[in-house]
Amino acid sequence: MNQLSTPYRLSILALTILFLFSSCGPKTESGKTIKPGEKAIVEDEKIVPIDTLAYQQKLKALANGDTTGLWPNHLRSYPLDGAILPFKRIVAYYGNLYSKRMGVLGEYPPKEVWKKLNAEVKAWEKADSATPVQPAIHYIAIVAAGTAGKDGKFRTRMPSHQIDSALAIAKMGKAIVFLDIQIAKSTLQQEVPTLEKYLKMPQVHLGIDPEFSMKDGSNPGKRIGTMDAADVNYCSDYLAKLVKDNNLPPKILIVHRFTQGMLRNHKNIKLHPEVQIVINMDGWGEPILKRSTYKLYIYKEPVQFTGFKLFYKNDLKKAPHTLMTPSDLLKLKPQPIYIQYQ
Repeated sequence: MNQLSTPYRLSILALTILFLFSSCGPKTESGKTIKPGEKAIVEDEKIVPIDTLAYQQKLKALANGDTTGLWPNHLRSYPLDGAILPFKRIVAYYGNLYSKRMGVLGEYPPKEVWKKLNAEVKAWEKADSATPVQPAIHYIAIVAAGTAGKDGKFRTRMPSHQIDSALAIAKMGKAIVFLDIQIAKSTLQQEVPTLEKYLKMPQVHLGIDPEFSMKDGSNPGKRIGTMDAADVNYCSDYLAKLVKDNNLPPKILIVHRFTQGMLRNHKNIKLHPEVQIVINMDGWGEPILKRSTYKLYIYKEPVQFTGFKLFYKNDLKKAPHTLMTPSDLLKLKPQPIYIQYQ
């Protein structure tokens, strides 16, 4: 039998090793190898490079003709590849599976949730055909409580099986997930790490609610709480590290706000290419009040991106008001890129 020469055998061996190494990296569900430096995104399981010109143009479009100099902001602060914002508008359903009073997620069975959410997605696609819609499930994973609990923190951490259920509901509609935290008398440093195994997932993002951050020692629900830029920075730093350590696409951090005191020192909030921050107008009431709140606390104190929350019930308490429509919200300056329904 003829034998290959030693140099030729070595060449074949080298090529074989190279092939094995090139094909044994982590893969997406579709089988695509994720190479070092690549970041898979949820929708199509491939990295989407940032088009910096398109990014600038989209921010200018979201500013909606504002001439004050406040918007657009951060035109040359680009996110990592795979970023969702501002290329897609997120439309989210909010709530907790244990409670019918906290939002639509607990009020309807999953198939009905998706029927309703899909209707909202279609309405937004029709109102702004230039911006694709990314559906989302925004689940309250740590809930402010009326009783102290064993540790006196006045908050309840949802069990893993409930969070898993929220992720399963999201998967039904190829949605991303936000896990929301109401810290009450605890701290973000104590609560955020409890969700780390979920936050390591590429489709899972974070929300924090200053309304229930009781730094003055009050019980949650008795008065409106507060957070500082330092609290936001802690979360942003934490998420940025997760992204870098786990080769993830950028995370989104939602910060709820509807009063001046809910978020202090906004100018000190740091931005990272690994994290996209949305300040979400979380107040309820008639349209004139909601527009005023948005202008005072979201428009006038820019951070990065903006959001707007709509309440199916609370926004309609004062007749004859109706729920604000996508067309109504697209008239705002800047246009919100994150929309939440409760």
